[in-house]
Amino acid sequence: MLDIPCVLFAGGKSSRMGKDKSLLPFATFTTLTEYQYVRLSQIFSTVYISCKDASKFSFKANFIEDDKSYTVFAPTAGFVTLFNTLHVKEFFALSVDTPFITQKEIEKIVLANSANADAVIAKTDEGIQPLCGIYTKKLYNDFLKMLQENNHKLGQLLKNTRTTYAYFPDTKPFLNMNYPKDYKNALEILRHY
Repeated sequence: MLDIPCVLFAGGKSSRMGKDKSLLPFATFTTLTEYQYVRLSQIFSTVYISCKDASKFSFKANFIEDDKSYTVFAPTAGFVTLFNTLHVKEFFALSVDTPFITQKEIEKIVLANSANADAVIAKTDEGIQPLCGIYTKKLYNDFLKMLQENNHKLGQLLKNTRTTYAYFPDTKPFLNMNYPKDYKNALEILRHY
């Protein structure tokens, strides 16, 4: 079990999916979020779920709702709320819509962490995976500034801070379910998993 806390981000707008992807059924679970929570709880000693409204979920978990003063549906609101709530130096962030990232990928990212890094992020030939990696509290003021400026581009933040990248030649584990076709594809993969 990894000691670093894990935060599952499940508070997005899901505009490209057309419905709340955190509530989509997945595997034998009623929701993708519960699937991810159960799975990650076997890897990390502590797992939290970052969301706008925990009442939409019908299972018990460590939910952390975004500060109500932040109306934006963006991870930046989650990051600020999390650092204010958890009082930790760092945590592992993972998007709810990436169900195929395994302990192998997670451990490689954790091993790439160092004291001077602001963040450690997964990178593939398709680009960086901003919601798969470690974020440290050193970025707290940057997140606050981003919220104030209504700028929610994590890639831009990572480019301008001390970010370490863990490179993965295989892009398959990083499948993101953004569109209905991605969800359909994920369900198909799951059948052969």
